[in-house]
Amino acid sequence: MSTPFPFTAVVGQDDLRLALLLNAVSPAVGGVLVRGEKGTAKSTAVRALSALVPEVDVVSGCRFSCDPASPDPACPDGPHEAGASGARPARMVELPVGASEDRLVGALDIERALAEGVKAFEPGLLADAHRGILYVDEVNLLHDHLVDLLLDAAAMGASYVEREGVSVRHAARFLLVGTMNPEEGELRPQLLDRFGLTVEVAASREPDQRVEVVRRRLAYDDDPAGFAARWADEEAAVRARIVAARELLPSVRLGDGALRQIAATCAAFEVDGMRADIVMARTATALAAWAGRTDVLAEDVRQAALLALPHRRRRNPFDAPGLDEDKLDETLEEFGGPDGDDGGDDDPGPGPGGGPGGQPEPDDAPRGDGDAAARPEAGEGGEPRPSGGAGEQSPARAAEPFRTKVLSVPGLGDGAAGRRSRARTEHGRTTGARRPEGALTKLHLAATVRAAAPHQRARGRSGPGLVVRRDDLRQATREGREGNLVLFVVDASGSMAARQRMGAVKGAVLSLLLDAYQRRDKVGLVTFRGSAAEVALPPTSSVDAAAVRLESLPTGGRTPLAAGLLRAHEVLRVERLRDPARRALVVVVTDGRATGGPEPVALASRAARLFAADEVASVVVDCESGPVRLGLAGRIAGELGGTAVTLDELRADSIAGLVKDVQGSRRAA
Repeated sequence: MSTPFPFTAVVGQDDLRLALLLNAVSPAVGGVLVRGEKGTAKSTAVRALSALVPEVDVVSGCRFSCDPASPDPACPDGPHEAGASGARPARMVELPVGASEDRLVGALDIERALAEGVKAFEPGLLADAHRGILYVDEVNLLHDHLVDLLLDAAAMGASYVEREGVSVRHAARFLLVGTMNPEEGELRPQLLDRFGLTVEVAASREPDQRVEVVRRRLAYDDDPAGFAARWADEEAAVRARIVAARELLPSVRLGDGALRQIAATCAAFEVDGMRADIVMARTATALAAWAGRTDVLAEDVRQAALLALPHRRRRNPFDAPGLDEDKLDETLEEFGGPDGDDGGDDDPGPGPGGGPGGQPEPDDAPRGDGDAAARPEAGEGGEPRPSGGAGEQSPARAAEPFRTKVLSVPGLGDGAAGRRSRARTEHGRTTGARRPEGALTKLHLAATVRAAAPHQRARGRSGPGLVVRRDDLRQATREGREGNLVLFVVDASGSMAARQRMGAVKGAVLSLLLDAYQRRDKVGLVTFRGSAAEVALPPTSSVDAAAVRLESLPTGGRTPLAAGLLRAHEVLRVERLRDPARRALVVVVTDGRATGGPEPVALASRAARLFAADEVASVVVDCESGPVRLGLAGRIAGELGGTAVTLDELRADSIAGLVKDVQGSRRAA
């Protein structure tokens, strides 16, 4: 077994270390979501935590880690006899993003169930993680069906496996820790709320801190065991402090003054539900125990708010997580009472300027990955943003987003799980059965029984079980929904530049982006104006990034529609090589008045026919307005093989009809 990187050797990252340690002191806090760019020691710190968590007592031989003091009466391995117990280290179980449902919740041995009539259950990762840590790296990329299972287990503290007439239930209470890079997409709100705390991490921009990070990493890579031995004393001190804080935790008093501050803070920041209040109370109590105090102070409430509220105050997917600290301080001061007075000089535990175990960091030591420096104004992949030019206008503010009609890709796909277009999936409604190709993943029980039944006499069946052979097994075919690549091609030319009009256009695109977020799509953004087109955002799962690029989109100049379509066609060609199973939906937002280059309308028509030849699903949002309308956007839609809709028709509450199949016009032709 490899030697993990020592927790106390992680450079800085005070908030991250504190949040993890508070959960080690009080697992009831509810876990941690770690958000940050790649290469910021997120996974390293989480994996290092497992070495500090105290051992757990378990019933000997129990695959579900029952506590000998109070064994689960419904444990599949029970009932348990008294006295058969032992201690083992707390487990940290990693859930891979691509794990199957059976790997997560466990699997029934269908062949034994059919042939022998017995319930043979193989526990999954949820059983392994019971009374330990369940770690999900890149949790924002987890498939929806696995997210649903996690939500159920986290809410009920148990995992239920029910299929093919067999039911198994076992306890599944675990500390949920997830890491994610926001650039790759956000989490579903339901799962986001299940994380007790959240922290933002970023790489330090201080050279001295970065030097220390590299120095420690190289030393660990050269000699992991020797490096860990040099930090053994610090690790032991933190481990002892966790044990002491756990013992002190039941004695910590959460006074009425602190409770008033917690309730007032949650109300002031308009968080949904009551989970935030409960998490803040548990976090503040854990902070006091970590500091060796039996009273919760105002500083504990403030720190608890900074850790528990940022991810709960997002009103829509494009709101950046965060907290107005001035407003927080005003609220705490307004509702501070005798029980909530600060008034103490007690050590609040690790925080800015203090390392784990209360050991201060040296002045010249790196204290973390610091604040993110401002990024240059450049597009993804290093492409520069368009520079100012003649006739360019400042960006218009997007109008209020609205609920849009459903746009979907026709036919039946095989892409990644999502919520937009019909697809063959591992999860969904069963539509038929087939012989398995490779390993059997989803048994179609009725079809299997029908295949095996005619051969029972020839196979000499004599017992109660059905004699089943490999050739009898049938794989269930299922139909669900997939996520698509929604590529926006947005006209930012002078003809679109009227401020009120461009605001409405941006509001429409923002509405479609919200819809793409909810349907788990990838999105990309191509813009065209002046004399050329550019990829403002290559295909990504981060709908937030697309919204940011859209908000800052300037307008002005001619309308190189052909260039925009050709650039979009090239983006799709490259993306098909990277992800051939994901089907595309192209949304062209323009008034159709091509003016860039020689014969602009003819060039735009030829470029549009490339999409029709590749059978790419497309829709044109016609932004033409005014008393004189040329209908050029409709002509482009015809060349694309798609359909055209106006901004009003795009609204879900519009009385104008909008076909769901955006290629319906092609079939009608």
